[in-house]
Amino acid sequence: MQSSEGALAALQDDDLLLGFETSDDAAVYRMNNDTAALLTVDFFTPIVDDPYDFGRIAAANALSDIYAMGGRPLTAMNLLAFPCSMGAETVGAVLRGGAEKVAEAGALIVGGHTIDDSEPKYGLSIMGVVHPNRVLYNRGAQAEDTLVLTKALGTGIWGTALKRELHNDNYPPARAAIESMAALNKQAAEVLDVLGNDVEMRSYSCAGVHACTDITGFGLVGHLHEMMLASDLNATIQLDAIPLLDGVWELSTAGIAPGKTSELINWAQNFAHFDTILPKDELTPWQNIVCDPQTSGGLLLSMSAEVADAYLSLYPKAVKIGTTATPTSKNPSGTITFING
Repeated sequence: MQSSEGALAALQDDDLLLGFETSDDAAVYRMNNDTAALLTVDFFTPIVDDPYDFGRIAAANALSDIYAMGGRPLTAMNLLAFPCSMGAETVGAVLRGGAEKVAEAGALIVGGHTIDDSEPKYGLSIMGVVHPNRVLYNRGAQAEDTLVLTKALGTGIWGTALKRELHNDNYPPARAAIESMAALNKQAAEVLDVLGNDVEMRSYSCAGVHACTDITGFGLVGHLHEMMLASDLNATIQLDAIPLLDGVWELSTAGIAPGKTSELINWAQNFAHFDTILPKDELTPWQNIVCDPQTSGGLLLSMSAEVADAYLSLYPKAVKIGTTATPTSKNPSGTITFING
C-alpha cells in the first residue's frame, strides 16, 4: 500500500494535520481551534463462522483506529459486500453485530453502501473527533519510555485454529479470543483523558503519553517497528511480560499460524532480534506470536514510566511489556530486541 500511495498527489491544506504520508491510524483534519475530525475506514472478510460475531469484531476493529488517535467516534457508515444468494437473516446478523458495537461506542450509524460480491466483507467508515492538541500519533515516543499493551496477543493464531476446525467457537479459550476481538478499546482510551485532565488542552505528550497505535495486521513486531522508526528509537521487549490469550502458546508450539505470519517473520529479520539465551524450541513459537497478525488488537502506548504506573492503576488490564532507548550503531532506529525475562 505504501508504494501505491507514492502515486497519489499530496494536496496542501493547512488544516490537514495528517494525511496518508505516515503509518498512523486515521487522517486528521482541523475543523476549528477546538475540534479536529478523525477519518478512517476498515473492512475485511469473515474470520469467524458466526455472522453476529463477525459484525461485532469488524466494527470493533474499525472503531479502534479512532481510539488509537486519542479521539471518540461520532458517526459510522456500513461497508458491506455479500453474494445475493446469502440469506437476509445472515446479512442482518452481521449488521446487528456491527450496530451494537457502534452504539456501545456512543456513535451513530448514518448510512452505508452494499455491493454484490462472491466473498462476504464487512466494515465501517468512521468519523471521530479530537481536540487538535490531543491527537495521538504513532511517532513522538521518547527514550526511556515504558511500552504498554492493553490486550493479549494471539487472535490470528486462534482465528487460524478455528478455520482449520481444531476447535469450535464455543470452546472456552476460543470464545475468549472472540470476545477479546469484539471488545472495544474505548475504556483503554478514555483512561488517557483522566491522565490528561491536569494539563488542560495541551498535548497528551505534556501528560507523559508520547505515542500510540493499535496492534492489527502487522502484528506486535510490525506496529512497534513503525512506532520506533517514526520516533527514532529502538525498543526492548520482555517476552515473559507479553500477555497471551489462553491456548495461544500451545497452538503456536504446534505450528498453528496464519499464512501471513511467515511473511512478517521474513520481513522482521532485519530489525527484530531475539535473546541468544532463548531456548531453541521456543524461538519459532515466539516468532509466530510476535508476528501474529491481530484483528481488533489492543492499544500500544509509549509513555513515561511514572505515567505508565498511573495508567495501569486506572486500567489494570494493561501490561508493561518493554522500554524504549536512544538508537546505537548496534541497535539503530526501529530495532526491536526480544529478551527472555
